[in-house]
Amino acid sequence: FFNWYTVVLALMFTSIIQVSITAGYDRLFSHRCFQAAWPVRLFFLVFGAAAFEGSALMWSLDHRDHHNYVDDRHKDPYAITRGFLWAHIGWLLFEPLGDRRDQSKAGDLLEDPLVMWQNKWWLGVAIFAGYILPALIALIWHDFWGGLLLAGFVRAVINHHSTFLINSLSHCFGRQTYSDKHSARDNLFTAILTFGEGYHNYHHELSSDYRNGPRFFDWDPTKWIIKGLSYLGLTTNLKTIREEIIIRKRWQMTEKRMLQKLEKS
Repeated sequence: FFNWYTVVLALMFTSIIQVSITAGYDRLFSHRCFQAAWPVRLFFLVFGAAAFEGSALMWSLDHRDHHNYVDDRHKDPYAITRGFLWAHIGWLLFEPLGDRRDQSKAGDLLEDPLVMWQNKWWLGVAIFAGYILPALIALIWHDFWGGLLLAGFVRAVINHHSTFLINSLSHCFGRQTYSDKHSARDNLFTAILTFGEGYHNYHHELSSDYRNGPRFFDWDPTKWIIKGLSYLGLTTNLKTIREEIIIRKRWQMTEKRMLQKLEKS
């Protein structure tokens, strides 16, 4: 039995949960690119947990280490220098994370009662929001098992590998638009897949910006959602990088590539 309502439900949950990772786990909790009212933070925490990628606290600790020590084989938890498969999923399967995480690096998160609540109960929240809730919604049109399978388990696989591709593919393929001092690259495919996270070279070079795609036409729905919420007063203090800094970095890399081509010719 196949129900198109369940397909739509799966797409909705995939999108909601992916945005909760990009806007919530990454740009809000890991980088503090903006501030959000408690209902928005709670939403991101509940549906971010549904991605089954751990609590916001643990995710942020790993992500901050990734930015602070990018490409360092020993300190970057998903360093691409250890191979594509390692950066994609191997670090989760073979690296003991508990001993490495230093919670003293996340004092701002430790002071957030919602973050700490989610850190304590994230597994139960993840099971309910990621699996039970879509199954119960699908029960309205008598497709409980379809909701559990498609909007639960299949959706989880899509969310997982979409996020993992930022760690792997976006550190191997794409354009180093703003800097070549690290392996991160801007990749349109992963940007489309992850609601804007694929502008990874920019994100690594200027991570305090709430936008990953700084130009108005860059495919970054996450920045549009954050900006839209600001008009409702639900997000504030949206941080951006000055335009002259962005332009200077782009032109420095353009000039560098041109000189390299001249030297080769």
